[in-house]
Amino acid sequence: MGLVVLVLAGAFLTYSLSVGDFGSKPGGYEVVAKFGQVGSLAPGASVSVAGVKVGTVSRIALDPKTYFAVTRLSLDPSVRLPADSTARITSDSLLGSAHVAIAPGAAATDLKPGGEIENTQGAVDLFSLIGQFIRPQGGPPAPPQPAVPPAAAVAAAPAATY
Repeated sequence: MGLVVLVLAGAFLTYSLSVGDFGSKPGGYEVVAKFGQVGSLAPGASVSVAGVKVGTVSRIALDPKTYFAVTRLSLDPSVRLPADSTARITSDSLLGSAHVAIAPGAAATDLKPGGEIENTQGAVDLFSLIGQFIRPQGGPPAPPQPAVPPAAAVAAAPAATY
């Protein structure tokens, strides 16, 4: 019985490594993208173009001068991106993990290895957006006040007869 468990564990490990693309596509090139907010993006997250995985996030660090999050993206060597491409951090669903989606631009020149994606859009914090709708800061304007003061309105009202 123990041998069967070990064989199944080995088969599961082999399957996991093949599905996760662990160690695949050596010789890729890295590009840099700077974001104002990375949210829950972590090293190892996927990088996609048109929904197709073309790389991974290899490193995230804070630039101490600009306070931007500097991300290094390791891309497949067969994918050449135009120099004016746009990178944005997104997630598949409300509870999904964050990844980088790249929209190719229209430039005639390609992004060089070690180059920087200039056009970026950081992560959007969905919980703060939801909180703004639940508890609006400005609130609706106050209703207009009556023109006649309440005491004067009572005095001007006709007397009730019994």
